[in-house]
Amino acid sequence: MPHRAFLAFVLPSMVAMLLFIALPVASVLVQSFYVQHDKVLVEVETCGPFDCTKEMRVDPDATRKLRQEQPLGKFSGLGTYLDHNHLAGSEIGDMVRQASDRATLLNQVLSLPFYRALTFTLAYTFIVTPLAMALGFVIALAVVGLPSHLKGAVIYFSLLPMIVTPLIGSLIFYWMINSQGIIGATLQAVFDDPKLSLKSSAPLTWMTLFVYGIWTNAPFSFVVFYAGLQTVPADRIESAMIDGASAWERVRYITIPHLAPLATFVALVQLMDNFRVLEPIVGLNAQANATSLSFNIYTDLHGQVEQLFGSAAATSMLTILGVALLLTPVLFKAWREFKLK
Repeated sequence: MPHRAFLAFVLPSMVAMLLFIALPVASVLVQSFYVQHDKVLVEVETCGPFDCTKEMRVDPDATRKLRQEQPLGKFSGLGTYLDHNHLAGSEIGDMVRQASDRATLLNQVLSLPFYRALTFTLAYTFIVTPLAMALGFVIALAVVGLPSHLKGAVIYFSLLPMIVTPLIGSLIFYWMINSQGIIGATLQAVFDDPKLSLKSSAPLTWMTLFVYGIWTNAPFSFVVFYAGLQTVPADRIESAMIDGASAWERVRYITIPHLAPLATFVALVQLMDNFRVLEPIVGLNAQANATSLSFNIYTDLHGQVEQLFGSAAATSMLTILGVALLLTPVLFKAWREFKLK
């Protein structure tokens, strides 16, 4: 392809990526080096019938002027990344010096906001992603073997979690696991415990979020694997059947290797999506027992008296770094397989 034609072909995509990806990320990076201004305080004297008192009050005009002169805020450098709500460098240093054993140190570190959120984020990502992919693959195999008149209904119900808006789906699931919901009431009846609740402890809350995550992520894997199954060479399947290969052996030695590139693609998409988990935590009202990096960004922007743009930007950059680290092994594996071909 001539260079001019190639440039004309990729230029629109490059411009779009620059405007909608590169520049916003650069803007967030710059914002992460700044924190909000302190409020300007002035001493005000109030006199009554008998005496006068002095107190400190916020000067709204001076505060507004300061924010107009320096809209990004007060320069903090890496201070936001190292504060208590993020990497907590000084706190961890003190913990290392004072902790009596590794278990105590680990518990103290995991009690910090960033590391508590990172722990759930990683657990959600590494548990939900493979299980959702496996479930989607099993559903795809089952649908391929169904009679034609049943496939439409099964495909529709398999795609239902993808059709429902994530936040609405999590709210519906929240009502179902409530003590008066169908799932919550059934569990109380089965275990004969009227106080049993899936929201009563961190492990039960995490398990509920994992189940919901698998249910909502499986349809994407199902769609991709179902499309891929249509391309499996029929002659290889027939040859394997003639040679006496069982159904599991045909899946293991023919279907799975054939779908390996698709599995890499699904893993990349699911890893990126699951590492940014937010809607289930909000919809299931699970923030008391489970928080994620994205939820920390949400609370910085919406859960405070003031919007903490610098803190949200720092968490965003750490999230982007985490996604890049997660995708690196998968991309490297895909690159090696492509190079070997």
